[in-house]
Amino acid sequence: MKKQIFSTMAITIFAFAMTSCQLKKPQSKDETQSSQSVKAVVTDGLRFCESTYPYQDGLLIASFGTEQLNPLNTEGKGYISFYKDGNVHTLISTDGNLSAPKGMFVRDNYLFICDVNKLVVYNLQARDKAPQIIHFPEGNLFVNDLAANGDTLYASVTNSNKIFALDISKPETVGTPVEWVNIPGPNGLIIDNGTMYVASYPADGNTTDANVIYQISDLSNPIPEKFVTTPGQYDGIALSKDKKTMYITNWSPAQIAAIDCQTKKIVPLNIQLTQPLVGPADITVVDEMLYIPDLPNSRVVMYSLNADKR
Repeated sequence: MKKQIFSTMAITIFAFAMTSCQLKKPQSKDETQSSQSVKAVVTDGLRFCESTYPYQDGLLIASFGTEQLNPLNTEGKGYISFYKDGNVHTLISTDGNLSAPKGMFVRDNYLFICDVNKLVVYNLQARDKAPQIIHFPEGNLFVNDLAANGDTLYASVTNSNKIFALDISKPETVGTPVEWVNIPGPNGLIIDNGTMYVASYPADGNTTDANVIYQISDLSNPIPEKFVTTPGQYDGIALSKDKKTMYITNWSPAQIAAIDCQTKKIVPLNIQLTQPLVGPADITVVDEMLYIPDLPNSRVVMYSLNADKR
């Protein structure tokens, strides 16, 4: 059943992407942006980029590298790019260890990457060495995102409705994944001041009232509660610098929304692109800039949040 659900999810994402766009990379700046709030659209060297993560005053971008969009693929063509000051170069080359790299996390020069049913950990000070491979129990196929609290790293698995905990007190020897809590379709994760927020995505593509934004206020006694009750196909999740606003990505409709953390009011961002977003995934917020990986379109859109404060 778990494999069937995940296969459905992969097919849903692939079919949605194919019917929504032609997977054509933008050819020029004018073709990709039509608003001053969109500061740049990065496509160079990217192929089905699912995740972004801040690193050394720049941005890590995880790409599948495959010919077709398939989050279930095991082709080993995945890689990690580094973007800074308008330039993109490869940080982790295609080495056969990554197939569909998703959420990332960095601790003590170790890069943790979600990839299908495993966690891949690279020592960034010795990138030529083989990475650690931490496999999850059978059936946990859509390992999606990461967030840490102290020496505990949490990993969401969308298709099995589970979040796992791993000991990273010694990142050179990561602990075994241990089931921590069950949440419907856990996807994007963030932790702020001891509270975890979880974006829920329906693994079978059918949105229900359970696919909302959750919060877990006590990590030592995890009890999920609904933080936002509007259902969606939520993927990425991030907080503003002042922690007053939460940003979430939604696949249906394809958009980014801002949530007032006090009132829970949801307001879609007016991101004007000549080629609209199709599959906004694992976003990152740095200062007043929102970095949006548009997975099917193989691009990262850089959007100024100052535009929404005028």
